[in-house]
Amino acid sequence: MTVSLVTGAGSGIGAATAAVLAERGDTVICADLNEEAAHRVAASLPGALAVGVDVTDEEACDRMVQAAIDHGGGLDAVAACAGIEIGANALDLEAATFRRVVEVNLTGSFLTAQRAARAMRDLGRGGAIVLIGSINSQMALPGGAAYAGSKGGVLLLGRALAVDLAPWGIRVNVVGPGVTDTPMSAASLADQTRRSRLLGRIPLARPADPREIAQAVAFLTSEAAGYVTGAFLAVDGGWLAG
Repeated sequence: MTVSLVTGAGSGIGAATAAVLAERGDTVICADLNEEAAHRVAASLPGALAVGVDVTDEEACDRMVQAAIDHGGGLDAVAACAGIEIGANALDLEAATFRRVVEVNLTGSFLTAQRAARAMRDLGRGGAIVLIGSINSQMALPGGAAYAGSKGGVLLLGRALAVDLAPWGIRVNVVGPGVTDTPMSAASLADQTRRSRLLGRIPLARPADPREIAQAVAFLTSEAAGYVTGAFLAVDGGWLAG
């Protein structure tokens, strides 16, 4: 039985990832800052556990990992889906906002991965960690200094972790979603002008369904990806290719 931990599981890509992993038979731990949302998702999945967590809090991440082990008897896979996006022109971006985005997206990914990897090392059976980057890990859009800066960091963090953790059989990869139909993107997709501009950049001419991102996470946490580590998998409808 695979035990999988998903942060940001209360909505969007995290909720879809929790569902897809549960469908393949994993015991899933649904972690989210919004504990009520985590409980709603977990209640829909067989054998799942909900945990409230602030991924920027080291002790909270330790408790989250321990809860996963206590519930499932181990820890095999982690998907670090927790994230935020706040846009502003770099000239107007407040330092506090920049720090907050980096703290959640980059530091939160690090703490989640580090705490999980320590447990995987001690359990001695390897594991797989997937960080959620973005197409903005490799390119920038206007107003994206904080978000792109954080997601660019996630990409290199994933590669660094892949190198550091390989001796313990722990694989680390980064998924780079493009425009995805989630609550985070709802305002942009509801604005017809912005929607047309975004979709005009995508060869497949549509946003991703969150489950399409989740399926990439499922692959990277499966035995089929047993020799894949340090990789960046863009799931973007062709945006970065165009």
